[in-house]
Amino acid sequence: MTSGARGRLTGMTTYALVHGSGDGGWAWHLVQRALRERGHEAVAPDLPTDRDDATWDDCVDAVAEAVASVDGGSDVVVVGHSAGGFVAPLVADRLGARLTVYVAGMVPQPGEGAGEWFDAVGWDAALADPDPARAFYADVPPELAAQAIAHERPTSARLGEEPWPRATPPSASARYVVTTCDRFLPESVQRRVAVERLGIERPDEIAAGHCPHLSRPEELAGLLARFVRTESPG
Repeated sequence: MTSGARGRLTGMTTYALVHGSGDGGWAWHLVQRALRERGHEAVAPDLPTDRDDATWDDCVDAVAEAVASVDGGSDVVVVGHSAGGFVAPLVADRLGARLTVYVAGMVPQPGEGAGEWFDAVGWDAALADPDPARAFYADVPPELAAQAIAHERPTSARLGEEPWPRATPPSASARYVVTTCDRFLPESVQRRVAVERLGIERPDEIAAGHCPHLSRPEELAGLLARFVRTESPG
């Protein structure tokens, strides 16, 4: 019996939680706890995005090593938030993940740089709020928002410019979670990305701003747990 089959039989899934630009693994700590309370495992490593020499492979290595450290990679679901959407499908390829979930995710195209993504999806025309604090943390409790800001990490310019390395679009079974109150990545942009880049006509939704892992962690964890109970998640 394969490790993935064992995971499905026991009902335990390992969630590899991939943070976005400027964040670290800390951003996922509330969702990690909520998933573990539901009987799953969750890892949320810091990507090496604060290093000027970091590559996409380095980011994938960090996540793969974190998954291997807990269970060897059985029944994995990869979750990418925001710019973590560039890393999540690469991790899914490496680990043979069961599912990739994009949460307000930046879904890349082959050869596209993260810095090019915004123009390609019409982000400037749709941006709801140019103030970073309001755009990211409008619905996050103030004390938690202050902690999030204190945990911010730099992101190397290289990763903003380096083309996404896959020769074909993301291929794993996927879900897209639209954050319907998002002031940074507007709902209209997310829906366009979901349908045009993943073929998802009816994405899932959560009534939250750009950081539901902080503002709605229990609700997000419940949604992630529900996905693995669906036989055909694509």
